[in-house]
Amino acid sequence: MKKVILLTGFVIALAGVKSFAQTNIPAKEAAKHFKEKVVICDQIYGGKFLSNSGITLIDVGGAHPNELLTLLIKGDDRKKFKDAPEESLKGKKVCITGQIVDYKGKPEIIITDPAQIKLQ
Repeated sequence: MKKVILLTGFVIALAGVKSFAQTNIPAKEAAKHFKEKVVICDQIYGGKFLSNSGITLIDVGGAHPNELLTLLIKGDDRKKFKDAPEESLKGKKVCITGQIVDYKGKPEIIITDPAQIKLQ
């Protein structure tokens, strides 16, 4: 009986750990993982700061309009970065952690903290 209880507890604990884990995927598969929390490692090809709206758009895995993933940084979150992210990240290989959302049929991750982007 004790073995059954221990085994059941272990299975429940293992399932709980798996639910907090992120899926590592290539940027080219981002569109297949909407609403999932993932880690994507790829190159930053460029970006732009739209001063009228205060948002920053960063192109991952290809240059606009052929990017595989877009990173969106809103104005208040942009202030958390030491340097302008569209300039400081260009050409660098990074790993991004976040939930993929659908923006007009294209994958996007909203960045709220610079810690979501790690240099490789």
